[in-house]
Amino acid sequence: MKDRLKVGIGTDAFPPTTDGISNVAQNYASQINDKLGEAVVITPKNPNQLDYKYDYKIFRYKSWWLPSKEGYSIGWPFSDELHQAIIDMNFDILHSHAPLATSYYFRRVTEKKKIPVVLTYHTKYEYDIEKRIPTKPLKDFAYHFLLNNINAADEVWVTSNGSVDSLRKMGYTGDYVLMPNGCDLPVLNVSEKDTAVIKRKHSIPENVPIFLYCGRMIWYKNIRLILDACAKLKNEGKQFILIMLGFGADENAIKRYAAKSGLKDNIIWTGHILDRNEIQGYYGISDILLFPSVFDTNGLVVREAAACATPSLLVRNSCASEGITDCETGFLCMESAHSIASTLSKIMDNKQLLEKVGKNAQQNIYISWEDAVKKAYDRYKVVIENFNKNK
Repeated sequence: MKDRLKVGIGTDAFPPTTDGISNVAQNYASQINDKLGEAVVITPKNPNQLDYKYDYKIFRYKSWWLPSKEGYSIGWPFSDELHQAIIDMNFDILHSHAPLATSYYFRRVTEKKKIPVVLTYHTKYEYDIEKRIPTKPLKDFAYHFLLNNINAADEVWVTSNGSVDSLRKMGYTGDYVLMPNGCDLPVLNVSEKDTAVIKRKHSIPENVPIFLYCGRMIWYKNIRLILDACAKLKNEGKQFILIMLGFGADENAIKRYAAKSGLKDNIIWTGHILDRNEIQGYYGISDILLFPSVFDTNGLVVREAAACATPSLLVRNSCASEGITDCETGFLCMESAHSIASTLSKIMDNKQLLEKVGKNAQQNIYISWEDAVKKAYDRYKVVIENFNKNK
């Protein structure tokens, strides 16, 4: 088998749309093109796209634009001309990062030309289906659509063992391969000079514990628990700063709730930040990352924090907490505001413990995208070999 493969990286989200899957697709494409073979990103058109910024090919197909804060496009992959365009690129393998429109696109392509397909299951889609789809017939249709796309793949990958439960809820009964995501931030001890710049920017006083939330501003990431826990700490007389980094569909509602909770003077809202160096600076000034989400199947931010020797507070037995040992490589709590507040109350002023756990996380749970994609690329060859045997 040839060493240099041509890989189609399929994703329904790609900049200017930013989320975890968009981040993953970018890193797969970058690592493959830089070191391993050739990758082409296949994604819906977006009226704000700036594809010239990327040093690899991006193929955009027809979409419907949704004018929303998060800026998602809905792919419309139903033209025979589009299917032939993918066929003519002569891919060795197609890798979809969501069982949505682009996966359906790959299904249509492989009806005309047999190409092996890998699907990575990143997200607990049942959350969105149950929240956003109003009627049972439409929900049933959505589950059926996703399941057909999952079953059409030659191999299904998951980024954590916990995400398998979501796969099973979709109705998938087949085998899967564990393929963890990496981190695109380098291992770095952020300098006091860099942290001082951010502290001056936001007028953050010295010797005050700094908590960080980094991610999309959507309720189902358990942001309400973070705010309720912080309100409890404030009522107990605790001093702290909570940095909320990100944006999302529920951002305005979250800000209103925070204000009603009496946290106006404790919270810094950074808004949408794309500069990865700047984001790394926020990790560097923070004592701990608060990430009580049970929605995320992997939680890229936990490894990003670890790159900067910043420990994370996670819900015990969540997907994000896989591989984390309490008080050694992170901190674990129950899925409640009381438990979050109680845990923070015990550790927030213990700088020595926070630094020790942060260093352990940096040394033991960090995985680079270079290593993660190399493992995936080697697995591509196994998928292709199995596909050719069975064809």
